Formats: sequence, structure tokens, C-alpha cells
Amino acid sequence: MHSVSKEIILNVENAETRAAVLENGKLVEIQIERPNNQRYVGNIYKGRVENVLPGMQAAFVNIGLERNAFLYVEDAVSARNDKDADLEDLPPVRERSIENVVKENQEIIVQITKEPIGTKGARVVTQITLPGRYVVLMPTVEWVGVSRRIESEEERARLKRIAQAVRPRGMGLIVRTVAEGRDEKDLAQEVGFLVKLWRKIQARARRLKAPALLHQDYDLIYRIIRDLFTEDVDRFVIDDIDEYNKAIELLNIISPHLIDRVELFKEKDEIFDYYGIEDEIEKALRRKVWLDCGGYLIFDQTEALTSIDVNTGRFIGSTNLADTVLKTNLDAAVEIAHQLRLRNIGGIIIIDFIDMDSESDRQKVIQRLEDELKKDKTKATVLGFTHLGLVEMTRKKTKQGLIDLLQRSCPYCDGRGRILSEETLALKVEREIRRIGRETDAEAMLIAVHPSVASLVIGTGGSNLARIEEETGKSIFVKGSLDLHTEEIDVIALGTRDEIQRKALPVSAGDVIDVEVEEPHATNANDGIARIEGYIIDIDGGGKMVGKRIKVEITKVFRTYARARLYTPALPSPPTPPSPITPSPAAS
Repeated sequence: MHSVSKEIILNVENAETRAAVLENGKLVEIQIERPNNQRYVGNIYKGRVENVLPGMQAAFVNIGLERNAFLYVEDAVSARNDKDADLEDLPPVRERSIENVVKENQEIIVQITKEPIGTKGARVVTQITLPGRYVVLMPTVEWVGVSRRIESEEERARLKRIAQAVRPRGMGLIVRTVAEGRDEKDLAQEVGFLVKLWRKIQARARRLKAPALLHQDYDLIYRIIRDLFTEDVDRFVIDDIDEYNKAIELLNIISPHLIDRVELFKEKDEIFDYYGIEDEIEKALRRKVWLDCGGYLIFDQTEALTSIDVNTGRFIGSTNLADTVLKTNLDAAVEIAHQLRLRNIGGIIIIDFIDMDSESDRQKVIQRLEDELKKDKTKATVLGFTHLGLVEMTRKKTKQGLIDLLQRSCPYCDGRGRILSEETLALKVEREIRRIGRETDAEAMLIAVHPSVASLVIGTGGSNLARIEEETGKSIFVKGSLDLHTEEIDVIALGTRDEIQRKALPVSAGDVIDVEVEEPHATNANDGIARIEGYIIDIDGGGKMVGKRIKVEITKVFRTYARARLYTPALPSPPTPPSPITPSPAAS
């Protein structure tokens, strides 16, 4: 029986799917998948070697992405890329030179093990791994390994015997932690599935020319069930009926005994609000993190490394300075391990604990940090205190961290800080609209946000706004305001549709108004864009008049914008000529 209560919470929305892992009610891990934010780790490609660099002992491989992938010589000859493997079972790596392993223009099959991040391309290996729930199939090596997380030597030996029995000829297997207690039938069935998958990948490789995608890793719901939904998870709560049914179908095949732990969320609240996850995500994006004792941490991330500074803050202790420092540092070690996992911080990490004179106290802090890091599936190594009194450690970096995923460089401070991205803010506005819709009887609402956010909330041709209205049963008017901070949401008014429409639409068809053309239309350079109180005026033929103040006539009015044309005053009608005088008969 495990002592930690563990839950997985899945939130499914139109533009993203989010999975949160809670331990004793505390958020410890978050995974986010968006259609336009593709995940690459696990994908298999047929690539072409573009450059071989003996000085770096590496090669660059064209796999069809924006930047060529990086293949290090050891990754071309070794299978040391699965954290679940028992390294004592791995064969020794022979020293080789990269030019003896691959040649320029050679076509090779590679797999991404590290996402392209920033200016760096993806990192790839030639030793392919196909993960299942119980085993990982390695088609290019012939050895068997067992997860080091299985502590019982008797169980490790039993699983190794089973793996050797079911291992396909010419291939290797790693037995995963979740296989503990499973029988030979379970492992054999999964091995059969993975072998068929590998045959399909090989067939695609024979048909397609490099560069080509041969296999894409599965979507988030599948990966959760495969990698996270294990015996120690008490509940798996999903807020979407389609994804709930999909999970049940997958578990019927993979782990039927876990089906009764899957629940469909039926509360009226948003699922992440209900479990307090939204607030925790916001806290995880902050630079300062408070400790329970009153101290705090400061996180500073750069491309090269992450530095963490520990401070006593409001904590003054109760005995002496040494005890106060030790207590703060021990609390900091626990929270640092938690934040590294939650924020998915990888690479080199430098921790500036408060100075300790006692070597015994320093070792207590290091031991606490290492113990807490063991809860994290991502491999981390603590190297200890440096001569400068800093703790140096590393954590495996395979994909974007939480901050890089949810934020972008701030335009207000020229990239020195961070703000939420427009995409994240648009989703936040949607949640706010749904919350207001649940709490009010008003049939319409008027909301103002920054124009860059408003365009995403409205969507192409108003499609996104129409979807939100259908979901909430409310009429929603959204206006863009350059006066608002990008992250600000202003609920201007609630009321009847007629009341809100009068507030939201500042013009009517036939109006003639003076406007300043602010910018050309984003997709039609012939048109110009002006705004009245954040309401968009699309001016036919105004694209060449940016910066000028002109008079326009409103031709059509829509909820989110109006069409207009350049106003040309009607010419006065010419005077009517006098009628010719016809002489009367008497005059003649």
C-alpha cells in the first residue's frame, strides 16, 4: 500500500489538453498539449546526414524540421537514452570516431530524444526505442534490462527471465517499473504489438525518401495511460466524455483492472479551478516562491543554466542563527525538488543555499535534496557543493519547460521579463467568460481585452466566439483596447442583449465619421484599420492612408467590426434652367 495519495486530472478544451499530477493534493507535474505546439520527443524519422564534424564528434541530420538535428557519436552507437534502463546491463561503448559511424548524404533512421529548444535543433539517436506500458522494445540491440526502480532482487530476476523468453530474435527489451507483478502473457502480448509497429516503421522507411516522418508518438491521453497511470494512482479524473470513453477503451486493452479508478468529472466548475490547479500553475510561473517557514526562493532561468537563490525572508527562527539557516535550507531543498519537477527545469542548475559553517549541516541539506529528487522520474544528479559554496546539479532536459511553454518575451520591457502569451491569455478569457456565465442571469456581456488577445478570442470570422456563445448560452461582445495591458481583462457590462449591443456598437450603418487609419488590414493590404473605443472599422481602400485622418461612411455593422468606405460628399445638383417663355397668341 502506497502512503502518497496520487491523482491525475485531465482538462480537455478546444485549443489544448492539460494533465495535472497531484500528490497528497499538491500539484507536482503538469503536461500541456496544443495543436500548434507539436511534441517531437519519441518521433522517428528517416533523415539524411548533411554534415559530419570530427572536431565535435557529431553530425547534423536533415529530418525535415526547421533546423537540422544533432547526432552525437555516442548516440549513434549506444542505447544509453532510456532513464528506465538498468545501466549495469548495458554493454560497454567502444570508442569510435563520428566519421567512421556515418557519412555525408547517408540516409539513416533516427529518433528524437530532446526537443528543439530555442535556437538549438533536436537531439537524435540511431538506437530506436518503442515504449509500451510494460516494456520498451529496442529493435537494434540484443540485450535485456530491468528498471532500476524495481527494488526486489527476486522480482528483478523473475522479470528478466520472462523478458529473455519473450524477447524477439535480434532485438532487445527493457522491462519497465509498472511491469512489477505482471505475468509472461502480459509482456508477450505487448511485445507482439510493438514488433508489428516496428515492421510498419521499416516498411515506411523503404517507401519514403529522406527526410520523412516514419512514426509520431501518440497523443497525450495515450501517453498518460502508458507512462503515468500506474498502480500507485488512486484516481484519474477526466472532464470530457469523449476522452473518458477513449481512456476506458485503452484500459480495456492495456490494464482492465484500473478502469474503476477512472472518473468522469460532473461538477459545474472548471475542473482545474475545482482542484485548485489554476492557482498553482500561476504560482509556478512566478520568479519568487515562498517557503512554509517564511523564507523564499528566487528562480532565474537563462539559456545556459538556472540559478536558485535561497533567502531567510520573514523566518527568524527560535534558537540560534545556525538552526535558522539549517531549517530554511532543508525546507528549500524540498521545495526546489518540487519546483524543478513542476516547472520541468532541465540542464545545469546552480543553487545558492544560505551559507552554513557546519559540514554536517551541508551534508544534511544535500541528502534532503537527493531524497526529494528520487520522487522525480526525470534523472537528476547532485554534484555537491563547489569551492564557492554553491550546489551544482543537473536534470535531464528533453522538452520545453513550463515557463517557455506558457509565456513569451514581454514587449513592454524589451524581452527583459515575461508575460503570458496571447494564446494562453485567450484561453484564460474563455474560462473567465464561462465563469461569469455560470454566475449571472444576464443574457449578454461586454468584455474588453488587448486587441491581440481579442482577435484570438473572436477567431476567424467570429468562429471561436460563436462556439463560446453556444457553450455558455450568452451573447458575448468582445472589444479590443490598446489602453489595456496585454494580460488585463475588463468586464465592462452585463445586461440584456439590446443594452449590451448599444454599448458595444459605437456606430450605425450610414454614419459619417472622422477616423485615423492605424494600420493596414492583416490579410488584405488594400484595406485600412481604424478603431473607435476599441471597435474595429475596416475601411475599403484605406490601406494606403495609414497615419492619416479621413472621413468615412459606415456601410455595414457587425458585432465585432464594421465595414466602411471613403466618404465622398455628393456634388450639388446643377441649377434647373428657366423654362423658355412662349409668346401668347395676343402678342403675336
